[in-house]
Amino acid sequence: MKRFYIYLLAFLLPVCCFAQETVVIKRKLTAGVKERISVLKSDNVTKQGLYQAIFDNKTALASGNYTNNIKTGVWNFYDTRNNIIQRFNYTTNSLIYEAPEDSTSNCRYVVDRNVSDTDHTTKPIIRGDRFYGYINYLRLFRLPPDMHNIDNEAVVTTIELLVSPGGRLADYVVHFQAQNYDRKVGFNIDYLSDEDKTFIPATINSEPIACRIFIHCFLTSGGDLSLY
Repeated sequence: MKRFYIYLLAFLLPVCCFAQETVVIKRKLTAGVKERISVLKSDNVTKQGLYQAIFDNKTALASGNYTNNIKTGVWNFYDTRNNIIQRFNYTTNSLIYEAPEDSTSNCRYVVDRNVSDTDHTTKPIIRGDRFYGYINYLRLFRLPPDMHNIDNEAVVTTIELLVSPGGRLADYVVHFQAQNYDRKVGFNIDYLSDEDKTFIPATINSEPIACRIFIHCFLTSGGDLSLY
């Protein structure tokens, strides 16, 4: 009988661990994006269960699950029109699907090599793709104090990222251009997480190569950057 209770306890302990009660907390990620995060009720910190990033209070940009603060399983990433643009399996660290980009994309890619029509090229890819994946670059941005009076509607703003052949973010600058105005401001990438600095590198004929990503964005009236 004693052995029976030991076996029963060994069976129930994992069940109890997985059945820990969770609550949903909400917080603002950017001006237009809010997070809904399932966390353990016991500490209100440990991420456990469903995560969603919601654009404009109605459209998901990201959806997936956490297990003890770690992203697990398949995550889906969307554009602002609710089209799926990427699926990534965090458990196997593998890209499942990446939607093709067309002329409406807010990104362009430049390699430091002449490319012929017969070359097969691939772009650098970040987990989360070109909407959710770039949010933390927007959050890192701070408008320089001497630019606070700039006309946000007149200036053309572009993020430039340099990704190494090893798939690491090497540089991050923001370009501001307007009539008779051209300025470039750099930012410290050490403040970004390792995930934000990790890409699947660009390739030419299966050879990894450095690539610059230029992301068209907007300077808001509050001095922030936005992709939407």
